[in-house]
Amino acid sequence: MSGEKDSRPRAEGPDSSLRRRLLMGMAALPAMAAAPRLAAAAGPATAAVNTTGLAITDSEVTVGILHSVTGTMAISETGSIQAEKLAIEQINAMGGVLGRRIKVIQEDGGSDWPTFAEKAKKLLVNDKCAAVFGCWTSASRKAVLPVFEQYNGMLYYPTFYEGLEQSKNVIYTGQEATQQILAGLNWINKERGSKSFFLIGSDYIWPRTSNKIARKHIEAVLKGRVVGEEYFPLGHTQFNSVINKIKLSKPDVIFADVVGGSNVAFYKQLKAAGVDLSRQALMTISVTEDEIDGIGGENIAGAFACMKYFQSLQNENNTRFVEAFHRMWGPKTVIGDVTQAAYLGPWLWKLTAEKAESFDVDKIAAASAGIEFKGAPEGYVRIHPNHHLWSKTRVGRARTDGQFDVIYETAELMEPDPFPKGYQ
Repeated sequence: MSGEKDSRPRAEGPDSSLRRRLLMGMAALPAMAAAPRLAAAAGPATAAVNTTGLAITDSEVTVGILHSVTGTMAISETGSIQAEKLAIEQINAMGGVLGRRIKVIQEDGGSDWPTFAEKAKKLLVNDKCAAVFGCWTSASRKAVLPVFEQYNGMLYYPTFYEGLEQSKNVIYTGQEATQQILAGLNWINKERGSKSFFLIGSDYIWPRTSNKIARKHIEAVLKGRVVGEEYFPLGHTQFNSVINKIKLSKPDVIFADVVGGSNVAFYKQLKAAGVDLSRQALMTISVTEDEIDGIGGENIAGAFACMKYFQSLQNENNTRFVEAFHRMWGPKTVIGDVTQAAYLGPWLWKLTAEKAESFDVDKIAAASAGIEFKGAPEGYVRIHPNHHLWSKTRVGRARTDGQFDVIYETAELMEPDPFPKGYQ
């Protein structure tokens, strides 16, 4: 898929049929005041909305999608690609952005961080993309961040992450640590009286930093203890040794941030070893419906996940979103937290460009604070001046069918705090 010049998805039947179905699925989006339009209305002059040489014409604006289509992270990132393409098709069906249809150039990061940096430079320097929607792991984000800052691009990053970062050139549409790690630990400590934790993660920056934050919180705030902490390379598939350690240490909670395809082996081996997740509490901050599609619901049923979105959420926005997603990608596709956060990216960019009346990155960055998306499937989001989102925190319990029962959510939106005092 590398270098693909127009990767817009195609459903069965003519393009007009696809657009008609998309419009039906997104009828009356709360965030959009105007009725959907099939053709872009005349927008402002290109010279007025593009003063920095981006790939923008009178009729098109070019953006990039940069995720792993191959490698161990493809199991997690495929949903992000699908969600971004759905949002872009819907926006195009409504008239585009500032009167211009969105054109997509897609690149494959290949689950390899130097490749992500290389492809990011291509999208910004060669393709002159007005925005890029992409990355999943913190390692890939850290690899591309200097590129976006050097060449003044704008990245919409969809994954929950460890925090401790803020950039003019990134909009973080997932959760940071206070909205997920700390909130999840607080919930399970309160609900289950949990005091002992075994931390297990993949061996790169996000799990290690997340578990460093988790350990500090467990020991200093919850007055608990960490009885084990183990890390494994991305793509690792042999977990029997650590599972034996977990069984011997008998933690109140297994706190898991294993990522990508390794989750399939980990949860299958947990079950095979006789670990019953309806009795042994396990909280994951990395497994969504996307990963369960590979793991199998029967292998993870009973586990808790702390996220801001679950496919089973009951609200009108999510009902329309799920229906539209299934029409485009098939009724058996599942939608996880990061998939939904990826869907937010194109919409937030559209709303910001219209507020700024420009595609220029500096103007987009300056206009982002306060942007609201009332049509978000999770319910409602707003961009904070620190470029993270106000969002609710939720806890779900995995079911055998691969979905989650939502058993807790915060009453109000949580303010993002990427630099929490005492955890840096």
